[in-house]
Amino acid sequence: MPQYRQLAAIMFTDIEGYTSIMQENEQKALRWKNRHREILQREHQQFNGRIIQYYGDGTLSIFHSAVNAVACALAMQQEFRKGQIVPVRMGLHSGDIIFDDDQVFGDGVNLTSRIESLGVPGSVLLSDKIQDELLNHPEFNTIFLGSFQFKNVRSKVNVFALNHPDLVVPSPGELKGKTELQTNSPNHKPRKALNNPFEKSIAVLPFTNLSNDPEQEYFGEGVGEEILNSLSSLKDLKVASRSSSFQFKGRNINLEEIREKLGVNTVLHGSIRKQGRRLRLMVQLINVEDGFHLWSEKYDRNIDDVFAIQDEVALAITEKLKVTLLEKDRELVTKTHTQNPEAYELYLKGRFYMNKRGASVITAIHCFQLAIDLDPEFTLAYTGFADANLVAGFYGMLPPAQVLDRARKAAEKALSLDPTRCEPYCTLGCLAVCFDRNWKEAETHFLTSLDLNPKYIQAHYWYGSIYLAWTKGDFLGAITHGRIAVEQEPKSAITLGMYGSILYSSGKFPEALYYCKLGSEVEPDSFICHLYTGLSHLALKHYEEAVQVFEDLLKATNRFHLSLNALVITYAMAWKFVKAHELMKELKGRALNEYIGYTLTGIALAHLDELDEAFEYLEKAFAEKEPILLSLKYQHWVPESLKEDPRYEVLLKRIGFP
Repeated sequence: MPQYRQLAAIMFTDIEGYTSIMQENEQKALRWKNRHREILQREHQQFNGRIIQYYGDGTLSIFHSAVNAVACALAMQQEFRKGQIVPVRMGLHSGDIIFDDDQVFGDGVNLTSRIESLGVPGSVLLSDKIQDELLNHPEFNTIFLGSFQFKNVRSKVNVFALNHPDLVVPSPGELKGKTELQTNSPNHKPRKALNNPFEKSIAVLPFTNLSNDPEQEYFGEGVGEEILNSLSSLKDLKVASRSSSFQFKGRNINLEEIREKLGVNTVLHGSIRKQGRRLRLMVQLINVEDGFHLWSEKYDRNIDDVFAIQDEVALAITEKLKVTLLEKDRELVTKTHTQNPEAYELYLKGRFYMNKRGASVITAIHCFQLAIDLDPEFTLAYTGFADANLVAGFYGMLPPAQVLDRARKAAEKALSLDPTRCEPYCTLGCLAVCFDRNWKEAETHFLTSLDLNPKYIQAHYWYGSIYLAWTKGDFLGAITHGRIAVEQEPKSAITLGMYGSILYSSGKFPEALYYCKLGSEVEPDSFICHLYTGLSHLALKHYEEAVQVFEDLLKATNRFHLSLNALVITYAMAWKFVKAHELMKELKGRALNEYIGYTLTGIALAHLDELDEAFEYLEKAFAEKEPILLSLKYQHWVPESLKEDPRYEVLLKRIGFP
């Protein structure tokens, strides 16, 4: 038969550890092999794949469609991970292949083999060619793992992992395979092959508080975070996100674990002791591969010198890691936002409480205000104050009218002080959506924020969730921005919870559960993760699970009205109407003495078939400009009875959704 060429989606599979298991337990190895082939043949028939070759514990197969190939890979891994687990790696690529006597050759086959070699059991790795074919298929989620130079492959290849609750998604630090030095580019600097693709990378851990006062914990966190933020501005250096690094707070340092989880080569850690006006800071820069101390220093200074210390540490790191600093980079690293140490300390305290979320946001507002009072030119204090007010208004901790003006004035003041900051634009974008309902202005502000800093995670998940998903109904765009945020901060409960909210809005309830579970593991008391865990269970009609989640959340939040409303809705959908009416009575009673949001109470009343009263509450929400009113059009907690009422469409038109 003569040779011929064709384009195809190529799949390699391989059973990891098969040879060693064969030596230890021949029967187990044969069971693995037989189960592997049985599932492979059944699913290939289902998805129109063609098995070309079996080779020991692996296979080569092709598909006419990249989408079918990915769907087949997912179905197979789901089966391999049930019951008697078979540890299979998979790699997929789309390219040119050569047929010769029913054998397949070509660069596409070689590259697919290289990609498969990177994987871990339970994973499906994809080339950028396959990724391109999935862009219009939002049912498939992927995560970027890095660019790799494979053996005998001319150019670097971007590798992605299929992201699904039933699959294993490897971190960059886990990837080991057939890679080599890139030597065919005259401008390329040879480097040592690493377990991860980032040569210059660092994780900045929170500094240990050695002060006698546990209240000083915020100071050690804040100093570490400020150094991290300074380094993050450098394009030549990969810096692990705050949430990724800070998961190691209070733990003994395990360099191997840090390398595997964060994919970095160096770690900065230290301790801080603050007593009165005196400050002692000890820092160490460590190579995680061999534990070698690249640099260490001790600072005994007055607290007024804290800014100079942070600059010295950041510049020392760039020197030790041989990061090229242009003059603009040096300005970014050493930029000081206030010369007032007391204002700076209050700002750090505000950031500390803001990151906790929940009732701590009110404390954060107070800290930021005090910092502004001490230094009226402190840009970051204004952005912190604006965001804290915005969050308080969004979640109904304070009436929207109370926070709107002061959040807007603070964001505009921050922008006037420093037009190059990305944070105020993000805040103004959120204000334009939530309160002004000025969609064009909102999108302009969000995109300006991302143009100034494409790594600003808050802009990605606020733009994705509040504007694209809630308001515009652009779920594919929302998922894209949510995914970018998670890729940058894979260990942040807020980021994972916000991505879970986007997936919930998009109708991807199992995926939302998966990410919210990850967020709850990072931060067990994360409100947003528990909220969307409960809502996703509710959408899947897992009523017992939803009831349990919201009953627990009600206790954890001291009967916060948003939790109460969620539980009323859940009880109603689970046909527990007596309990639902009891909670509604409590909500109405409390509303006489405290602020209780109108929107969710209106939605809860609709679930109880009290439609006239429900629309009365929604009218009040419209008048108050409650941000959660924007959930009416696309969110799944809105009952069909409300949507079928003619007053519903009238209200949507008045809101003026884009």
